[in-house]
Amino acid sequence: MTGALLEVRGLQKHFPVKTGAFGLVSGHVRAVDGVDFHVDAGETLAIVGESGCGKSTVGRLVLRLLEPTGGSVRFEGEDLLRLTDARMRAQRRHMQVIFQDPYASLNPRMTVGAMLGEPLMLHGLATSESARRARVGELLELVGLRPEHARRYPHEFSGGQRQRLAIARALAVEPKLIVADEPVSALDVSIQAQVVNLMRSLQARFGLAYVFISHDLAVVKHIADRIAVMYLGKIVETATTDELFRSPRHPYTRALLSAVPQPDPTVMRERALLEGDIPSAMNPPPGCRFHTRCIFARESCRIDVPELADDGAGHATACPWWPDLPPALPLAEGTGNNEDRMRLARLQAAFVTTQTEAT
Repeated sequence: MTGALLEVRGLQKHFPVKTGAFGLVSGHVRAVDGVDFHVDAGETLAIVGESGCGKSTVGRLVLRLLEPTGGSVRFEGEDLLRLTDARMRAQRRHMQVIFQDPYASLNPRMTVGAMLGEPLMLHGLATSESARRARVGELLELVGLRPEHARRYPHEFSGGQRQRLAIARALAVEPKLIVADEPVSALDVSIQAQVVNLMRSLQARFGLAYVFISHDLAVVKHIADRIAVMYLGKIVETATTDELFRSPRHPYTRALLSAVPQPDPTVMRERALLEGDIPSAMNPPPGCRFHTRCIFARESCRIDVPELADDGAGHATACPWWPDLPPALPLAEGTGNNEDRMRLARLQAAFVTTQTEAT
C-alpha cells in the first residue's frame, strides 16, 4: 500500500532441521510462509492466532532480529533487508520492541537508570550525564513511575511495573513503530487493563504505530484498529476490528471468536470447537492448511491453495467458500433478569473507572 509506514510482502522464514552427527539438513520448519500486511502511521495492527502459528516470528522478522528466508520488509519506503549493519542500527531508533516477559528482557545487573540511558547514548540523543538523568526521569514519569525509581534494579518491581519499564525503554529513542509481542499475557487481568490503557494513551500522544501480537482477542478488541488472523504460517483473514468481530468469515476466525469469554454470565453462546491439533509446520497439509480441522472443508480445499482475496472494502479472506457458509454463531439471549444485568454493568463501570484513574 502506497504511503504505509510499514509494508511487508511475501515474508518467509524457514528454519532448517538438522539431524545426524554431521548436522545434515533433513527438512525445514515453515514458521512463516508468505505473509503480506501493512501498517499506517498511528495505527495498531494486531496479529492473532494459536501458539505456534508464527505470529511472534513475524514480529522478529519485521525488526530483523531474525533474518528472513524471503520476501521484503519496507519501512518508510526503505527495504530493511538491503541495509548494511550500520544503517540498520540507525534505523532501529525508529523501530522498537516490547517483549512478553519483562523480567527476562530487562538486564538484572543494570539499574533502571542505566537501562534507559543506554539507548540514549547509543543513538546520541543525550550526550551528557545530566541530560541522560533528566531524560530518564521524564520517561519514568511518562509511564506512571517516579524518577527516584531510576536507582532500583528490575527485581525490585512488580510484573506490571517491569512492563512499564519495558515500555519506557522502547520510548526512549522516540520510535515511530513498536512491535509489542504478547505484552500483557504474563500479567494479571487488572494489570493488563492498566498497561493497555497506558499504551493507548501513549499512542494518542506521540502518534505511535503498533504491531500488537497476541492470542487474547478480548485484549485485541480494545487496542487494535485492524486484525490479521494467522494460522500455520499464513494470514487467513484481515479486517478492521469492528468488522472482524461483527462478521467473521474464515472458519478459523469464527472458532477463535467463539472462544472469547463473555463477561456477562447470563449470556449463553454455542462454541465452534476445533478438532485435532494444529499440523506440523515442518510438513504442512496441501491446499488450504486449515482443511484438516475445518468442518466446512470440500474436496478442492485439499488441493487448491486459497488466495487472501480482498472484497474491496478492506476485508480479506483466504477462503473462496465463505459466502456459502452459514452465518457465524450468534450470542443467545441472556437468561438473567434486568437487575442482574444492571448490577453487572455497575461493577464493570466501577472497575474501568478505577483502572483508568490508576494509569
